[in-house]
Amino acid sequence: MLRLLQQPTAVRLLIARLHPIRIQVKKIGKAVAAAYNDIDRHHTLQMSAALSYYYVLSLFPALIFLSAIATYIPIPNLFDQALYLIGQVVPADCMAIVRRVLSDVISPNRGAFLSFGLIVTLWAASSGFAAAIEALNVSYDVAEDRPFWKTRPLAVGLALLTGFLLLGALAVMIAGPQLGAWLCAKLHLSRVLAVAWPFIHWMLAIGFNVLAIECLYYLAPNVKQRFKSTVPGAVLAVACWLLLSYGLGVYFRRFAHLNKTYGALSGVIGLMIWLYWNQFVMLVGAELNAELAKRSKLGAIQKQELLAPITTQRISA
Repeated sequence: MLRLLQQPTAVRLLIARLHPIRIQVKKIGKAVAAAYNDIDRHHTLQMSAALSYYYVLSLFPALIFLSAIATYIPIPNLFDQALYLIGQVVPADCMAIVRRVLSDVISPNRGAFLSFGLIVTLWAASSGFAAAIEALNVSYDVAEDRPFWKTRPLAVGLALLTGFLLLGALAVMIAGPQLGAWLCAKLHLSRVLAVAWPFIHWMLAIGFNVLAIECLYYLAPNVKQRFKSTVPGAVLAVACWLLLSYGLGVYFRRFAHLNKTYGALSGVIGLMIWLYWNQFVMLVGAELNAELAKRSKLGAIQKQELLAPITTQRISA
């Protein structure tokens, strides 16, 4: 009888404890639904096409810049190893055109990129990030009121920051499983680290990529937000990027046969398709972050401190 009398109280306590979780789940569900609607309202597919164009123009200057920086790092054939690791993720047709262009540009002019030309190359590489700043402002529903002398150096800084973080991810991958055994031997750590290192170094590499996307979400749009509020969209973008890269690789190898349709341009078309979908998932992650921030007290977007009186930008569908 006592248990029967106490049961309703226990049930009420359980419901009370689960109530905040239900509220959070509802908020996340509403944010996902709003982000889905914003994909159409903000013309995200068209924005992705525009960004893929700008990133094609900035991709090769960025790789040339990284190759010049890699010459100062005392690791033999570092840049070639980095390209090999990138090729494990990027579809083969895309990497073929990248290798062909880099072999034509870098080999005969390697010394020229270590002087003033390096600055020009970095400026050209930042054009994709300048376009990304505008696209992320649309995703966050904010107007851009920062002057050119602030946004363009920001784009250059984002290019540098992202480049170094991606180099960090590649360095972790190049170190490979042997680094875990070396750390255990030098620092007298448990052998468990050496056994787990093949998994840990993959997680570290993915973590560098997530951090790079977080920095882009945090610094590029004209909003004030908490850094941790950018995590959900960054994780979603990197996860989708890995899945899309693998899926596009299978599609290009087995089904697409782009060389039969586009001939010598097949590599360029494949690269454009890969960049297009990567920019799409990047913008989808930004849409999700924006909607979650609007519904979160911790990550709420503060527009009044940064923006002009007109703080929203409406795009008719």
